[in-house]
Order: sequence, then structure tokens, then C-alpha cells
Amino acid sequence: MNPYWKGKRVLVTGAGGFIGSHLAEELARQGARVRALTHYNSRGSWGFLDSLPAGLARRIEVRAGDITDASFVGGLMDGQQVVFHLAALIAIPYSYAAPQSFVSTNVQGTLNVLEACRKRKVSKLVCTSTSEVYGTARYTPMDEAHPLQGQSPYSASKIGADHLAESFHRCFGLPVAIARPFNTYGPRQSARAVLPTVISQALSAGPLISLGALSPVRDFNYVADTVSGFLAVAQSPKSAGQAFNLGSGRGVTVGQAAKLILKLTGSRAKLAQDARRLRPDDSEVLKLVCDSSKARRLLGWKPRMPFEEGLKRTIDYIRGHASEYKAHLYNV
Repeated sequence: MNPYWKGKRVLVTGAGGFIGSHLAEELARQGARVRALTHYNSRGSWGFLDSLPAGLARRIEVRAGDITDASFVGGLMDGQQVVFHLAALIAIPYSYAAPQSFVSTNVQGTLNVLEACRKRKVSKLVCTSTSEVYGTARYTPMDEAHPLQGQSPYSASKIGADHLAESFHRCFGLPVAIARPFNTYGPRQSARAVLPTVISQALSAGPLISLGALSPVRDFNYVADTVSGFLAVAQSPKSAGQAFNLGSGRGVTVGQAAKLILKLTGSRAKLAQDARRLRPDDSEVLKLVCDSSKARRLLGWKPRMPFEEGLKRTIDYIRGHASEYKAHLYNV
């Protein structure tokens, strides 16, 4: 247990999601007093927080609401010392169909969080970015000085949110830092993401695995490593006003990752390209490989999980939760 977090009042927005649930869970393990925002819904579901062990769940105060409601967000911040802002719309294909929703949630929602933190003088706010803000690599590995380029409404909304966070530090002295994870994967990740899509189809024993483009290069970083990066960004007195890449530094094509999954699952399925999963040509990000040397140097952070071992753990999770992944929707 890290004494830094013991008794600390910490808010996690987007806590019902993939990374957010792992982060809230780890903070509870570290002894923090966690307040978790999940998106309000008629089912009363808290997302992945529903499945936490009872002992941990009792340490987390869950609030259901909407990040786009400024009044609600203000009340949510009352009494909090550290805030992790992860609430966002993240599905790139959906951003083509509903760009206004992404601006409302990712830009206006972030503004609501920034304003509430400024008025309540929180000691540290960590905003979540994405490697997608870089667009296709102009050089690799990509450091924080790499130009930003919006190649989807999603990435454009995250660029806007990042610049808002930067402006609040420069204008108002808000102690905000940006965590910029590359392609996080692991247990609980949605089938919307490429690795769970391949895994769930491979485990379903269908003859073909339906995929989009196989050639894009991605930097896959295990979720526990991403979470440790978030904690390191929050703890460091050097992080305010800065962005930090969190990634493995290893580039893997989607096709290579898919073939490794076939090997680990023992599947004999063939890879098949599905036009429904292709991005528009000028929107596809061809290469993302992380330079995380800044995080290593200033935060002492580095990823630890080997890719193959992380995939094995993810496969085991999906195998145990197969009904949640609806592989039959993708098998052809």
C-alpha cells in the first residue's frame, strides 16, 4: 500500500468503464477514499464497478450522473483532493455518426470538470487524453512534442479537451496534468476494441474472424501499467501543466496481434476483412508507437507487463465472460 493514497479523498469520473474501474479499484486497494462517477442509466448499473469484490466495493462511494451537467459536476467535486477525469465518449466509429455528442461530452464535460476543480482548489487534476490526438505518426516513437492532428471527430474532441486543460493551468494556475495512454488493453475491455473483438471471435470457434484494416501499427499497453501511470502522474509535484505519454514503446500491427491471439487460443480461424470495420481513408491512423521517456524520467514510471502475458490474461477473462462479448455478431 502506498501511504500517499491512504485516506486521500479521490474522485474518478468514468469509473464504470474499462480503465476507470481498474483505477478506482486500485485506489481503493491503496486506501484512498474513492468517489466514483458512473453514467446515470435506467438499469441502475454501475458498469464494471458492479462486479468488484464486496470488500473493495464498500470502500467506493458511487454517484450516478452526467458529466455534461455543470451543476451536478460542481457538487460532485465538493471535498475532493485529487480528481481523475476519465469520463468520455471514445468509440471512433460512433464519432462519425454523432460528432456533436463527442463535443458535448468530451469538450464541454471537461470544461465542467476544470471549472469545478478551479473553484474548489483541488490539489491535482489528471485529465485523460489519447494517443489518437497525434494522428498518423510523422516520426516514431512519438513523444509529447509530436504535432496533434484530428483525424476523427473523437480525436478532435480530445485535442480540444487537452488544450482546455493546458489553458486552465496557464491562465488560472490549476494543477492539472494530462495522462496520454496509448492502446490500453486487458480484462473488462469492450468488444468495440480490436483485441477483444479478435479474442471473442477466436474463442467462439467460427471459421472466420471479421476485422478492419490489418496493417495499422499500435502500441498496446496493459491496463495495470496504464493505471500505475495515472497514479504516478497524480503523485508527482513535477507533473502539473504537462502531458505524459503512457505506452510500451513496442509497435505491433493489428494483423500480428491477431495472429498471436489465434496461436494463444488454438483457433484455426482465418482473418477476414470486413468493410464495416474500416475507417474512412483519411481518418485511419496508420502508426502509433509511444515514446514514454518523459514519464520514465520525471515520474519513474515504466510498463512491466509483456504483451504475450497480457494477452493470456485478457483471453482468460473473455473466456470467463463470453456471453458479454456477443462474438456471433462478428463471425461471418
